[in-house]
Amino acid sequence: MIQRLFLRELVTFKEVELGFSPGLVVFSGPSGAGKSVLMSAILSSFGYSTQGAAKLCEVTLKKPLALESEAYDLEDELTIKTVKKEKLRYFLEGQNISKKGLGELFTPYVQYLSVRDKSGFESAKLIAMLDASLLSHNKSFKKLLKEYTKRYANYRQKSEALAKIREDESVLSERMEFAQFEIDKIEKINPELGEDEALLQVKKQLSRIDKIKASLGRAMDIFAAESAVEEVYTLLDKDASVFMDAMNQVRADFEETEHLASELEEMDVEEILDRLSDITALQQRYGSIEEALVYKEAKKKELSGYKNIAQDKSMLESFLSMEYMELSTLARQISTARKKEALLLEEVLEGYLKTLKLPKLSFSFTTQSLTPHGTDVLDVLLGGSTTNTLSGGEFNRVRLALMASTIAESEAEGVLILDEIDANVSGDESIAIAEMIKKLSKVYQIFAISHQPHLSAQANQHIVVTKDQQHSQVIELSDEGRVHEIARIIAGENPTKEAMEFAKKLRS
Repeated sequence: MIQRLFLRELVTFKEVELGFSPGLVVFSGPSGAGKSVLMSAILSSFGYSTQGAAKLCEVTLKKPLALESEAYDLEDELTIKTVKKEKLRYFLEGQNISKKGLGELFTPYVQYLSVRDKSGFESAKLIAMLDASLLSHNKSFKKLLKEYTKRYANYRQKSEALAKIREDESVLSERMEFAQFEIDKIEKINPELGEDEALLQVKKQLSRIDKIKASLGRAMDIFAAESAVEEVYTLLDKDASVFMDAMNQVRADFEETEHLASELEEMDVEEILDRLSDITALQQRYGSIEEALVYKEAKKKELSGYKNIAQDKSMLESFLSMEYMELSTLARQISTARKKEALLLEEVLEGYLKTLKLPKLSFSFTTQSLTPHGTDVLDVLLGGSTTNTLSGGEFNRVRLALMASTIAESEAEGVLILDEIDANVSGDESIAIAEMIKKLSKVYQIFAISHQPHLSAQANQHIVVTKDQQHSQVIELSDEGRVHEIARIIAGENPTKEAMEFAKKLRS
């Protein structure tokens, strides 16, 4: 609820300070006195676009319970200040805030209905209105909508995951193919740790096999003198054991060499060289056999992950197919409940619209794919025609009738600002509008400029705006002053006795 307005230097207003009451606050006064200008100052304080702004404007309001902000420390009583120098600057509780930021914070709580604005009948807003009405009295619908909302959010998340997999599918296929190629290449060679050194040793031995055999042949003569040498040691009475051990070692080494030479002669030299070439190629690509084996295991793990993704895709497709059918069933149940509620609302609206001399309103349902709110697309028809054919005033009155028909206690902290709502209407229409606004004022704090006596008579607070040659003033009217102002609205600046009597009757 807005509690106070203070401003300086706003067009023809030098200074204004007003305290506001709950319920319906009506501004009246002669044309051109500045009523719309004053209203624009209030609107500007909440981020709405206006043609003019005061050099200084302060609005004090009671903080809505649900209003929260991480950027601003919000007390129970808030102050919004606008200061106009070279440009218009906004402050919330003394802190700078952008116009956009103000709008985002307060639009849910401060609504503005203008004859120039034909919003309010978008499908999403109509659906939200029906749902709010259902939620206020239908527990099964509340449970149904909660289940659908929760499951749809999960369905949407899984759908996005599947879309990402499909988007990456061609790249994924290439990556799987490359990973398998790398694995196959290493596994085909199947290297072992230390194998490169062993192969190099064999290659070295193969290159010297002929020389080894020739030297070995000549060296075998050493054994022909072995017994003679042993005899010399015996004749000299010396220990021949060292010599004999040495000869035994030589004999063992020669035998081992002969065995090696035999093995080397049986080896396929080309096969050895090819194997060494393959190992060398791996070393050049990966750095070492050990690094090649580590790389292979990494690629196996990577390939396993890709295969899991492919499996995930299959599981997601299966889940989404089943969940789509389940959600479609829930959406049909939600739609059925909305259609029943729409018929009830049409009956309630009929009386309002008849008084306003407007045709009967009906809700038109069509179906679309799953959305966060179901499958309904909702439109409004008036006597078979769309709302586009209405004038701004007619459109606003239909919107007002909808609000009055679906009023909810949960909106009790809201502020409703009405622009020219009862201008250029007949007496019966004026009475109907006043009754609707009075009903809404039990929930909303409403600010309205009145052109008719009936709305002014219903006000909880009546403020008159006047203007002398240069300056505008505002006055909160007493009960007697209200009767005089209503009489002026009826009969002009010099109201008749009959007008005064009728004004008193309206106020009684």
